[in-house]
Amino acid sequence: MNISWDVLHFVRPEALWALLALPLLVAIWWLRRRRSNVWRQTVDAHLLRHLLVGRDRRAWGGLILLLLGTAIAIVALAGPSWRQVAQPLWQTPSPLVVALDLSSRVTATDLPPSRLLQARAKLATLLRERQGGEIALLVYADDAYTVAPLTDDMANVALYLDALAPDVMPRDGQRADRALETAVKLLQQSGARSGDILLLTDRADADAEQAAASARAQGFVVSVLGLGTPQGAAYRNGEGQIVPARLEEGTLRGVASRGGGRYARIASDDKDLAALDVLTPRVSADDSREGQGRTWRDEGFWLLPPLMLLALFAFRRRGLLVALVMMAALPMAMPTTAHAAERTWWQRADQVDQQRLSTGVDAYRKGDFKAAQQQFEGIDTDAGWYNLGNALARQGQYDAAIDAYDRALKAHPGMADAVANRAAVDAARKRKPPQNNDQNSDQKDGKKPPDKPDAGKNQGQGKDGQSPPPSSGDPKDGRSQGEKSPQAADSQAQAEADAAQRERMQQAMQRQGKNDGTDKAQGQVSGTPQQREQQQAVEAWMRRVPDDPGSLLRAKFQLENERRKREGR
Repeated sequence: MNISWDVLHFVRPEALWALLALPLLVAIWWLRRRRSNVWRQTVDAHLLRHLLVGRDRRAWGGLILLLLGTAIAIVALAGPSWRQVAQPLWQTPSPLVVALDLSSRVTATDLPPSRLLQARAKLATLLRERQGGEIALLVYADDAYTVAPLTDDMANVALYLDALAPDVMPRDGQRADRALETAVKLLQQSGARSGDILLLTDRADADAEQAAASARAQGFVVSVLGLGTPQGAAYRNGEGQIVPARLEEGTLRGVASRGGGRYARIASDDKDLAALDVLTPRVSADDSREGQGRTWRDEGFWLLPPLMLLALFAFRRRGLLVALVMMAALPMAMPTTAHAAERTWWQRADQVDQQRLSTGVDAYRKGDFKAAQQQFEGIDTDAGWYNLGNALARQGQYDAAIDAYDRALKAHPGMADAVANRAAVDAARKRKPPQNNDQNSDQKDGKKPPDKPDAGKNQGQGKDGQSPPPSSGDPKDGRSQGEKSPQAADSQAQAEADAAQRERMQQAMQRQGKNDGTDKAQGQVSGTPQQREQQQAVEAWMRRVPDDPGSLLRAKFQLENERRKREGR
């Protein structure tokens, strides 16, 4: 250990103010000593020191030990440190908001096949190659609209790329300033103090430069990716007129300059994105390149051993010996049960039972009923007996299982689950099937195999077809026995959903039968009932498929535009 005492540092130096209390402790000790010494009230001071033998030395020794221990404790609390260690730092990648120009100018063909298709491909590359960080997508024409808010799920954003087109916008136009303002709002709503904004367009105006400067003042960097070429190409605007569209790099450079970012013209590879520095999210400037910093290590724990040694003098005479004897005799006083090895000095009996219940529940769910039985045995609670009955019933030990249920009902009268499971096990015991009866023969007549009674009644079926452990035995579940478990609620909800789906299917088939009445009257049959049911199921699922993303975006933007009009925006 390399210690450099010339760089002694305290992690919590404010704790050293407590050292000022040491003189106060001395004064309190002196006053208490004078009041408690009755000899000073009857014997002259110049004679008292000759009559008292050794008492003053012991008193002063106790004071010195008290002051020394208090000083060591305060210094340890202050966190002395003489070295620094590497400390991993949490690096929060800066989020990115992409604003795409969806005005009619994006349909120009100077970037074959069109600017729009090139922009879509570039966004797909950005979503695929970006190394982490959240990203949002918004589009703008006469106003700006959010396609996807900030998210780290790039695939969710990519779903909308093919639907981006000028026809989804409520009105034509080119208000880049509103796009930048909306991007800033998205970043602020997410709680980001810094972030990047990437604008994809072919030109900008003074309002856009002002919006970029405002975004920069709030801690966000605005970069621009130019769409098009200086030569330009013709396009048809929203009024049906054919007009030229050229890339105005001067205005775009001005926006990037005012926004503190960079400008690049769109390229066929990803060099433009690399030049804009958007493939790798930025992190805080205080973070080092390796994502680690240096911090003082608290070495106060080295003062704990001498402090504990001084604390031994606070014990009364022979007190330390008594404590050691009690600690040695404690293991011998512990009960010698089958599960005594599981007990520790730091767990109560109920905590040990709860741990065994949890272990038994895990074994029960895995189908290891023998191991579950071993864990449940000896737990003298309603939950322990109830779960023991379930484990025994799963192994075909019906008499022992019924006895366990009776004990559970004795500890908890009226336990609904225990009553139901006891009745199921008792019915299985009374059936008395032949020894060679296999599972298939039982399933043919609708009966359960006798070695698998419904021990989980009212509890819901597990994914392996076996009943999960009861809620009372689940240490993670604090419900009473009369309540339903989450598995039972899910099973009931699923059953209701299936019944509703079958009812809808039958209604659809009836309607289909009415439509096909003429064909059936003529003796023409359109498939078997199973085929018709399968066809109706396919049609029902197809009706649940939502519209294409383009229609969804168009409707969403239209509603947003109407809302903004009502608000006077």
